[in-house]
Amino acid sequence: MVEDDYEVRRFNAEKLINSGYCVNAAKDGAVAWDALQLNTYDLLITNQHLPKLSGVELLHKIHTSRMSLPVIMAARNLPTWEFTLHPWLLRATMLLKPYTCEKLLVTVRNVLNATVSARPDIAPPSNWQSRPSAVGLRL
Repeated sequence: MVEDDYEVRRFNAEKLINSGYCVNAAKDGAVAWDALQLNTYDLLITNQHLPKLSGVELLHKIHTSRMSLPVIMAARNLPTWEFTLHPWLLRATMLLKPYTCEKLLVTVRNVLNATVSARPDIAPPSNWQSRPSAVGLRL
């Protein structure tokens, strides 16, 4: 999860962890990009307006690197001009701000379920989402 606002990042990370997800959190797009180079993730949740590397710039790096990673982008407005310039951005699921905790959790669950459904060659572990873990959490 990439969010520059500490309180929002901490709150969202705690809610996701309490719902059974393992979460790594980054304060800006550059830190997130470094983490993506070193680790494998099931999902990226990113804010659009970030210091050092915006959400769209981060998605551009992911696209050009040919990473297969589902993305949820949180933004106050749909970046429609960015969609026009970069049609591959339409693959990102948009989460309009402000959003509720329930909306975040439903969106995460839907994106992950769609990813598992689209990839029948992989299956989630039997304990998927059953035990919260703070492994790798960096706020």
